[in-house]
Formats: sequence, structure tokens, C-alpha cells
Amino acid sequence: MSTDTLFTPRSLTASEYVLVLFKAEENVAILVRNRHTGTTIQRITKADTISSPQFQSWLANQNVAGSDIFVGMNPIKDGAYSRTKDNIKDIRHVYLDLDRNGDESIEAIRPSFEVPAPNFVLDTSPGKHQVVWKVAEVSQDQAESLLHSLANQFDGDLAATDTTRVLRLPGFANRKLPQEFIIQARHETNAVYTLPDFAIHDDSLEQSRYRVQGEQRKRTMPAEHKSQSEDDWAFAKRALSRGDDPETVIKRIADYRADEKHDPEYYARHTVAKAQAELQEQSLERPAPEHPNVTSTDDRRDR
Repeated sequence: MSTDTLFTPRSLTASEYVLVLFKAEENVAILVRNRHTGTTIQRITKADTISSPQFQSWLANQNVAGSDIFVGMNPIKDGAYSRTKDNIKDIRHVYLDLDRNGDESIEAIRPSFEVPAPNFVLDTSPGKHQVVWKVAEVSQDQAESLLHSLANQFDGDLAATDTTRVLRLPGFANRKLPQEFIIQARHETNAVYTLPDFAIHDDSLEQSRYRVQGEQRKRTMPAEHKSQSEDDWAFAKRALSRGDDPETVIKRIADYRADEKHDPEYYARHTVAKAQAELQEQSLERPAPEHPNVTSTDDRRDR
């Protein structure tokens, strides 16, 4: 982790935010989505162009006309004209979209021993936030595994766990709301983090959400990440073992793999069915207790 201990937190304009996220010469994706007409415009251009008064004026006009303004969170390769995984140049940021229980999640993140201090916290609507960490030396696979685990641990939006994600640009109104709300961004540290700075493990749903402050941070990530199907199958088994509704588990897997599978719902149902079958088989193989009317000390402790 690299940082400047003399850093003073401050609010950022849209132009400042873009130039803190990216180098001036890097290609960045801007997405403009009009909620009235349903039209979407994407522009991929240099960060210094986006920060210019002319481009900011165009974005402001689009916002007044009913459009939400978003920015891609990772730079685009030179010569690329679409925001796909193959066109991502480097992984620069990991993030959380806290669209439910946002205030509670922020309160859990700030003292957490499992994640470092956020670089940016955006207020996107009352009680809803987006959290961004600057990272280095992180691959796409590692980033998406971490994004998934962060969303699970802190009640984030699982749909916002891909490396091509766009998040809101500060300084513009959230047009999803009936009353005007201007997105605000706070720059809280200039640290740059690597994987060991995050103690979140794969599929942290099975863990207690919002750990106690006194727990020691492990500062490690798993040495090897599971494959896509193994990760989903393991998640399904744990969720079903907890008693989660199978339809809810199917929906979460389908939403998470929506951009990667030809038929995500079929894939999710197949994964959950396999997990159910294995859990049933394990249940049948489990030996009956020798003394069914006696509860062991360990059993009592776990209840």
C-alpha cells in the first residue's frame, strides 16, 4: 500500500474526480442514459477531454434534459471503441454500489479490519452510496472475485461486480429520483492498495456480515481463486445450507452471470439443482447419532 499521511480529505467536482481516477492521457468511458427517452450515449475519450469545460457543459445539458451521467471505473485500451472486458487496459479501481442499507454499510466499512480505508465515498441519493478503492497489480479475474466478495460482505449490489462497470459521476443530478439530488464525492485518501490489503475472502455471504471491530485483520487473499462454475456452485451450497430460498439463490447467480452466460437463468438453475443434489446425498450419507436423545456439548454451543 502506498499513501501520503498528510492527505486532507476534500469534496471533488466532476472534472477533479475524473483526473484523480485516471491519468490525463488515458481513455475513459462516459455513459449518458436518458430516463425519459430510453436512449443511451457512450463516449470513450481522454480523461483531460472529459474534464474540459466544453465536455462538462455538454454533460450538464444532457443532465438537465433528463439523463443520468456515469463514468467507467477502469481505463480503456488505446484504439478501442467499446467498453468490454477485452478492452480494459488495467484494473485501477474496485468498488461497491450500496443501493440498500447504504448508511449501515458505510458504518461497517469505515472501522472494518477486512478492508482498507476507501479512497472515495459518493452520496448518490439519500441513504445510498458508492465506495471506490484505488488498486494496483490486480488482474481482471482477481478484481471480479474481490468485487463479488465485497458486495456479499457489505450488502452491495451484486450486479455491480464486473470490471466494465460504470458508476455515477459527481456534480450531476440523479434523474432516477423524483426530487433533485446532486451526487457528491469525497476524496478521503490517496492510498493505492494491492490484494493483501483486503482480507475479504471469496463468497463471504457465509460469514457474519459486519465483523466486530476488534477482530484481527488477516491481510491475505486466497492463493488460488475458484473457477466461475466452482465459485457459483460453492455459493449455492452454502446459501442452501443456510436455508436460503432456492429461487433467491437462482436469481442472484443469474444476475451475477448475466453478462457472461448465453442463458444465465438456465445456468443458475442447473447450478442450484446440482448443489441441492449434493446436499441431499451428503444428508443421506451422514450417520445417525448413537444416542439421539443426548445433546453433546459441541451441539449445544453451535445452536
